[in-house]
Amino acid sequence: MLEVNARPASGPVRCDNPDGLSIGEAARRTGVSVHTLRYYERAGLVITPVDRTASGRRRYHQLDLDWIFVCTRLRATGMPIQTIRRYAELVAAGNGNEPERIALMEAHRAEVVAKLAEIQENLALIEHKLDIYRGRIAVGDRRPG
Repeated sequence: MLEVNARPASGPVRCDNPDGLSIGEAARRTGVSVHTLRYYERAGLVITPVDRTASGRRRYHQLDLDWIFVCTRLRATGMPIQTIRRYAELVAAGNGNEPERIALMEAHRAEVVAKLAEIQENLALIEHKLDIYRGRIAVGDRRPG
């Protein structure tokens, strides 16, 4: 059995239907579009084949929802599709490749930390400008800049 453990502390996305969820319901619950769900499957980002009904309609189960959560979080932090695909391959392969998974995640973490530092620097500039403008208003100074 694949271990995903997708959700740290955020609100859970649950599949309460033993028959699974339609693609529309899975999209609604995960907050991604139907198009994105189909794309994830075509791009090789899923870790198991998405279940299908006898008529060929996709059915999403808890593992699928958990994995979609992982993918959307990794994309939100800027991880490239190619890297997510590689990560999905490693997870799908099962235990035994943890050192490669760690290397992948550590490299991405370093990129995220660098982006956060840049954002914090930019925020500091914004805070500085706000302090200047509030200070001017407090003393009645209306100079530009």
